[in-house]
Amino acid sequence: MAEPLRDRARRATGWRLKMNGDVRPHYVVCGSDPLAYWVVRSLLATDPPAGRVRVTLVVPERRRSEGPDGRDLPGVQVVRADRLDEAAFRRAGLAGADGLALLHQDDVGNMHAALCAQEVEPRLRLVVRMFNTSLANGVRQLFPDSAVLSDASISAPAFVAAALGELAPTHFRHAGRTLYVARRADVRPQDVVSGLAVTTDPELVRVLPADESSADVVLAEATGRPPGTELAARRLVRARRRRQPVAVLLRALRSFATRKIGVAVLVLLAVIAVLGWLNARAADVTWSEALYLTLVTTLSGQDPDVNKPLAAQVMQVVLNLAGLALIPLITAAVVDGIVNARLALHAGRIQPDRSGHVVVVGLGNIGTRVMAQLHDFGVEVVAIDKNPEARGAPLAHRLGVPLIIGDAGQEETLRAASVDTSQALVVVSTDDGVNLRAALNARSLDPDLRVVLRLFDGDFAERIQQAFGIGISRSVSYLAAPAFAAAMLDRAVIATIPVDRHALLVTEVPVVAGSPLDGRPLAAVARPGEVRLLAYTRAGQKTEWSADPRMVIHAGDRLTVVARRAGLTALLRETTPVPPPAPAGAPAPRQPDE
Repeated sequence: MAEPLRDRARRATGWRLKMNGDVRPHYVVCGSDPLAYWVVRSLLATDPPAGRVRVTLVVPERRRSEGPDGRDLPGVQVVRADRLDEAAFRRAGLAGADGLALLHQDDVGNMHAALCAQEVEPRLRLVVRMFNTSLANGVRQLFPDSAVLSDASISAPAFVAAALGELAPTHFRHAGRTLYVARRADVRPQDVVSGLAVTTDPELVRVLPADESSADVVLAEATGRPPGTELAARRLVRARRRRQPVAVLLRALRSFATRKIGVAVLVLLAVIAVLGWLNARAADVTWSEALYLTLVTTLSGQDPDVNKPLAAQVMQVVLNLAGLALIPLITAAVVDGIVNARLALHAGRIQPDRSGHVVVVGLGNIGTRVMAQLHDFGVEVVAIDKNPEARGAPLAHRLGVPLIIGDAGQEETLRAASVDTSQALVVVSTDDGVNLRAALNARSLDPDLRVVLRLFDGDFAERIQQAFGIGISRSVSYLAAPAFAAAMLDRAVIATIPVDRHALLVTEVPVVAGSPLDGRPLAAVARPGEVRLLAYTRAGQKTEWSADPRMVIHAGDRLTVVARRAGLTALLRETTPVPPPAPAGAPAPRQPDE
C-alpha cells in the first residue's frame, strides 16, 4: 500500500533535519503577550543533551501591547502572521515539529488554529490555552495528544492565597499523600516532608537551603483532616457586616439626590428659617408659635391682613413665594432621588458598611477565578469593574457578589466598596496604570491594607515594591508559564509553589537507561538551592518518601522532586542519555522563512 502523502512529507522533513545535522527538538509557539514571552523563555532554558531547543514564535505583524511577547529574545526564530492558517504553520516549519503551543486569548480562534495545524502535522503534541471548559473538552476529544490549560486557573490560587495572607495557594495530591505549604511553626514535626525556604529576612529569601531544619516554610502532609484546613481554620478571616444603621442611612441619603438639587433645597430652607425667625420677632410670639406660623405661611399661605405692620406683610409675601418654590423642589428631589437610588443599587454604589471582606478589581479571566475561589472559601467579596458586561459579571450576580461599576482608580469607587475596612484588595485588571492607581488610592485610605497587585512588567513591579512598599505582586504569565512549557515537553508539573518572587516546581522525572544518573546513588539528585528529592519510585513498586540516599538509581525509576527552573533543567540533563555527536562538517540547520 502506498505511503500517505503526509507521512512521506514528515519522513522527508526528518531526513532533511538529520542531513543538516540539526537534531534539536523544535517547538512552535503562537502568541503575542507576556505568557508567550515566559513560555518561550522556559523552553529556551531547557537544555536537553542534543543541545538547546529550537523555538519558532509566530506573532502578528504589529505588536498588540507594550509588554514583552518574546519576539526580541535571542535565539528565537520569528514568523510574522496575522492569521494562524496552514500557510503560516508551514512557514513556521510545523511539519516535523515536536510541539505546538496556541496561547492567544481567544478560545474559538485557538480551536480553529488547532484544526489548521492538524492538517499540516497530524501527529503533533498540542498545548492550548483555553478559558471555556466545554471547548477544552472538545479539544481533548479531537486531539488525543494534547494538553488544555488555563493560565487563569493555574495562577488564581496564588492571588487567593496572597489575599488571605497564606503562604501558598493550593494543596496537591501525589502518590497517596496530600501535601500543602505551611509555616514550620504551624505543623507537627512528624508531618514535615521537606524544607522549602528561609523567609526570616524579607530582603534575602533563600529557597531549598542545604540545611532543611533552617527552613521556616515547609512542605507538609495533611493528616486526619481535609487538606489545608489546619491553616484555613486558624488564618481565614470571614467577613462581617457592621451593624450601623445610621451610617447606612446616611450613605443612602447621600446618593438619593443630585448635589445641585440638594444645595437648592438647603439654601431655600435656610432662607425660610431666617424669615421665620424675623417674623417671630416682629409678631412677638413664642418659638413654638413662630414655627407654626412659619410652616403654615410657607406651605399654605394666609389670608391677607392690611392691618399688619409693614415688615410683617413683607415677610409674609416672601414666605409665600418661598413656599411656592419649595414644593416643586421637594417634588424634583423625590423623583430624582428615586431614579438615582435605583441606578445606584443596580451599579452597587449603595453598599452596607462591611469589614473583613476582600475587594477584587477586574472581572476578566483571572479576576473571575479569584472571586469564585474566595466565595468558595466563605469569604465575602465585593467586585469592581468598569464594564457592566465584564466576563465575570454574570457569575457575580449568580453568586450574590456585589458588583460596583466604576473606575477602581477613583477614590469614590473604592470607598463605595468599603476598601478602608476590608482585609485585602486584589487588583487584577489588564491595565497596569489602573492597577497602580487603585493600589495607591487604597493605601491612602488604609496604610496597613494588604494589597495584591497584578503587574505585567516584572521590573516595574520591583520598582513599585521598593518605592511604595507594595510587596505582594503577582504575574499571571510568570506563574503559569512553567506548566505550559512542561506540557510542551510532555512532562507533567504536579504543582507550582510561589515563594516570594521565586517559583518552585513539583514534578516527577523518569530515569532513562544510559543517562548519567543511571547507576548512581539517590544522594546525587539533590542540589542545594536548586533541586530537592521528595520521593523515589522504583519501577513497579510503591513510592518511598524517606528513601535511603545510598540506594542506587536504575533505569525506569521515577524521581519526585521540588526544584527551581534551572535546577530542573540540570536534572533533566542527568536523567536523559547523551546522543552521539553530529557528524563533522554537517551544514548549518535550515532556517524557516520569516
